Amino acid sequence: MIAPPPPVPAQRLPFSVLTGFLGSGKTSFLSRVLASPGFMDTAVIINEFGAIGLDHLLLEAVDQDVVELPNGCVCCAVRQDLAQTLYMLLRRLARGEHRPFRRIVLETSGLAEPAPILYTLSADAFLEASLGVDTVVTAIDSVLGASTLERFPEAVAQAASADRLLLTKTDLAPASDALRAQLAALNPLAGLVDAQEGDPAALLFGGAITAIPRARRFATAVHAHGIAAFTMTLRRPMTRLAFAMALGRLAQEHGEDLLRVKGIVAFADRQGGPAAIHAVQHTMYEPRWLPDWPDADRTSRMVFIMRGIAPQRLLDGFVAGDPMLGETPMLGKTAREGMA
Repeated sequence: MIAPPPPVPAQRLPFSVLTGFLGSGKTSFLSRVLASPGFMDTAVIINEFGAIGLDHLLLEAVDQDVVELPNGCVCCAVRQDLAQTLYMLLRRLARGEHRPFRRIVLETSGLAEPAPILYTLSADAFLEASLGVDTVVTAIDSVLGASTLERFPEAVAQAASADRLLLTKTDLAPASDALRAQLAALNPLAGLVDAQEGDPAALLFGGAITAIPRARRFATAVHAHGIAAFTMTLRRPMTRLAFAMALGRLAQEHGEDLLRVKGIVAFADRQGGPAAIHAVQHTMYEPRWLPDWPDADRTSRMVFIMRGIAPQRLLDGFVAGDPMLGETPMLGKTAREGMA
């Protein structure tokens, strides 16, 4: 007999994801977060790839409850285990069987991609109602980061999906200008921060709307492994229906390769402030309406992090929804070759 889900918490609990390639310093950073005043009431889930897990042992010095998901990568093989673990934590919290916690952090394996994890949360009605995705933080090794991004598609996907890019090991060597430029081009949406500076807990939680960069109407940055960042601005407001149809069609046809979409968009059929738009793979989240624009730039703009989707396909979908958006831009030779 399947146990009924626990009651939905009175307020959605913040859920943050800490990811990064193997050896990027995730566990060391997480230990600093958990030692921060006011963050002891944090539930921790550790996922490791391999038969013997060690990361949870490295956190034993912190007075914290740690749940381990061994023997698989949470982005694929044990996604159901993740859902079951979250159910278990919330059930124990509701029954008073667990020390009270006000937030949850998942430290992924070094091979995980964040997008399927976020999709897992949104695909479960109870988890979507109980947990609010706060921040996706990706640790980037300042010493080996550039070569890792060149060699491993998992590292590229992790960086491309982040809300914040966390430069680690800067005490050993400062991040090069080339690495910073590489990350800024790969994910123009994310903030780039030094793990050694500021309050580590504030970097992992308390996520805010990241400023969408001002850009040409349709700008592309193509990278290794078929992953590219596209920045699109809209010449005039679309209706909510036309926008939903355009983005929904893209998610339906290419959902597995739609790693992340974020934007600030004003609509023709709604007065007031713009909406913060967020989508992951097949899922479009409910818009969050803002009282006003977060900066002086009042242009509707979005950033698409995608894998193997031709730039023209993205543009055609939105132009089909509203032919007044503008002409088809020229696409450079490099962009076409990079998407092959």
